[in-house]
Amino acid sequence: MTGYYFQLALLFHTIPSITTAWSPPTMMSSNTNTGPKVTVIGGTGFVGSRVCQQLVQKGASVTSVSRSGVVPKWCATEDWTRDVTWESVDLSIDEGDTGALDKAVGTPDAIVSCVGVVGTDRDVLCRGNGNCNVVAFASAKRGGTVKRSAFVSVSSEVAACEEKWLPEFFGGYFEGKRMAETAAREAVVDDDDTSCLIVRPSFIYGGDSFGLLPPRVNSAYGSGVEELLSLGLFKVLADITPGLIKVALRPPSSVDAVAAACACAALGEIEGGVLDGTLAINAATDQPAATGLTEALTWTKENAIKAYDWTKLKIEEANDK
Repeated sequence: MTGYYFQLALLFHTIPSITTAWSPPTMMSSNTNTGPKVTVIGGTGFVGSRVCQQLVQKGASVTSVSRSGVVPKWCATEDWTRDVTWESVDLSIDEGDTGALDKAVGTPDAIVSCVGVVGTDRDVLCRGNGNCNVVAFASAKRGGTVKRSAFVSVSSEVAACEEKWLPEFFGGYFEGKRMAETAAREAVVDDDDTSCLIVRPSFIYGGDSFGLLPPRVNSAYGSGVEELLSLGLFKVLADITPGLIKVALRPPSSVDAVAAACACAALGEIEGGVLDGTLAINAATDQPAATGLTEALTWTKENAIKAYDWTKLKIEEANDK
């Protein structure tokens, strides 16, 4: 079980915003919620769309800003999507050409960004993880109403692998994340340390499918890995091992837990600061313990018994003949 996760962990970490998006022709945004206004940058992505979902369920008035501006396929038929305003804007813009972006971002009470990119080009990584977030947070700041902000970054243990464990081009990824963290803090009107939350997961899992680009494992598999790597033995091993081996031995984060942290921060249900790693994220959002491994073992045991009983019955029937 850990082998596949280990390979993925060596390749990429925290890739929240890339997903296949699709919108049915009849989908209309009504946005009838009257709670705090929250703009989610990258709201059609893997994490961002779930942030939108949780915010809607909490009564917020939600705007999603992304390049596609369409409802992700995984939730296209769900009612909550009708309470989101889906805006399409290219964040790869010149700093002087911000009219469309400012209109899409609006004047929210809070802003959340889940934007991030992967690849092998240092400049692309820096722009996609850094500049795109910087212009988005700057737009919200110009609105002058942002009381809270949140940003999905990358765990400090992954970032610590930058110099000795990863190819040089990864430097653009980490540089971009640092730029975005600064912009997220500066977007808040009062510039209060408790008003900005930086969420730093390592590997994020969830959904119903596996993927390679970006790397993704589904909820059942990921929950099993999280439960296994949360055991005391693996914690001790991770504490004493270096670099990416340490990262690979840390439990991954559920996309729902990461989304919950962002949504709660946007609505002031948890204070700002930094949530670094799965344990901190789960604790802040009261996430239930992962049970994927236990469920898999139970399923295996139950089906092994059924297979044994069936085989025994067939042998008895054969002997009777």
